[in-house]
Amino acid sequence: MLSPLSILFVTVCYFVVLFGVSWLAGRKADNAGFFTGNRRSRWYVVAFAMIGASISGVTYVSVPGMVAVSGFGYLQMVLGFVVGQLAIAFVLTPLFYRMNLVSIYGYLENRFGLSSYRTGAWFFFISKMSGAAVRLFLVCATLQLLVFGPLGWPFVVNVAASVALVWLYTVQGGVKSLIWTDSLKTLCLIVSVVLCIGCIASDLHLSAAGLWQTISESEMSRMFFLDNPDDKQYFFKQFLAGVFTTIAMNGLDQDMMQRNLSCRNSRESQKNMLVSVVMQFCVIALFLMLGVLLYTYADSRGIAVEKGDELFPLLATGGYFPVVVGVLFIVGLVSSAYSAAGSALTALTTSFTVDIIGTQGRTEQQVARLRRRVHVGMAAVMGLTIYIIYLLNNTSVIDAVYTLVSYTYGPILGMFAFGILTRRTVCDRYTPLVAVLSPALCYVLQSNSERWFGGYSFSYELLIVNALFTFIGLWISGGKKEEKKP
Repeated sequence: MLSPLSILFVTVCYFVVLFGVSWLAGRKADNAGFFTGNRRSRWYVVAFAMIGASISGVTYVSVPGMVAVSGFGYLQMVLGFVVGQLAIAFVLTPLFYRMNLVSIYGYLENRFGLSSYRTGAWFFFISKMSGAAVRLFLVCATLQLLVFGPLGWPFVVNVAASVALVWLYTVQGGVKSLIWTDSLKTLCLIVSVVLCIGCIASDLHLSAAGLWQTISESEMSRMFFLDNPDDKQYFFKQFLAGVFTTIAMNGLDQDMMQRNLSCRNSRESQKNMLVSVVMQFCVIALFLMLGVLLYTYADSRGIAVEKGDELFPLLATGGYFPVVVGVLFIVGLVSSAYSAAGSALTALTTSFTVDIIGTQGRTEQQVARLRRRVHVGMAAVMGLTIYIIYLLNNTSVIDAVYTLVSYTYGPILGMFAFGILTRRTVCDRYTPLVAVLSPALCYVLQSNSERWFGGYSFSYELLIVNALFTFIGLWISGGKKEEKKP
């Protein structure tokens, strides 16, 4: 079993490597390097980095544990990711490059007006800050249990140290550093999962053929669910949700698109996105395979697992496997959690600086000073949000925050869809009202769907309905067609 000091040592070693990579990549970065990586990133490097960027600490812990309940059903949604990524690559990416955008929400100002622009930026801010804070909180809670608690250090020290580390390795290089730190994260994730699978297979005395047979014959390896449309696992619900979730949370998310827009041109960015989504499918499949093996091992040893989220941490750090498995788990967890928080902090700094405060009329030096101040402010807000979640710590609070995040992406998707698919104008001052009413209507719909629609329960497809409400609201508030389309 790994001791608290051992876990702390592994974490410190990882951060030493992380800071080295970050410093080398971002030591000469200017404002353009922070915001867009100077548009000089190699597409294949970005593609590799995007695998890690799409996997958070929550995914790292939760995906192996979910196979007991949903099998490989998550891959239905991942298939939707592939289609959604095609839409991003061939519709949104050329548009954003053609407009030479630093923040993607600049499209909304160009298409609709200032109120729409600020609405999109604020909805992104709420979504990203809330989601990043919850994800980092869950990892801080794990480290509090394994390290800080046994050492007698309070949670506030844990949070302060975590946010300070994230701020330090992103303060200089921004996106220019993130591309390489995300590549390090991807490498750590893949190596940790593959070696963990190897260690478990060895402990269970399974050959490569036996490994495949164990996974394929398990009831937990079921992938397609086509029998019950009311089930949240129903294929078309998951697939369509995957398509639109990817468009909303990747293509219309400054955090994710900031990396994609760091490539030299739209063609290279398209290559990056197509390759990365295929590799992402393979990596998530590895996580699910690991989950089957972890449950198989737990059953063979009579180990009781109450919650799926506890499966990987319990077995990896509980002394059941060689120490290397525990070390790999900690490295994978730390790399996924802090890299995700770092990318969120960079995107929030970019969006708040460019979209909400504005950089027009400022010199390069003034923008640099403003960016650094905003970066500190974003780190402070993130730390405060994490601590508030800790003070209110219960499952309902965390679920509420995640629900809020899922609701706030719908209006962004609806605004972009309306702008791209139609040539109608909108009444710009009414856009904030439409963007607030759409999620509110979705909440009413979700709360009453089983009673109103004969037992039908909304799942991730509610995002599509949310976007549709926004689209209809903009159409009603709109006017004549534009003569020109940007």
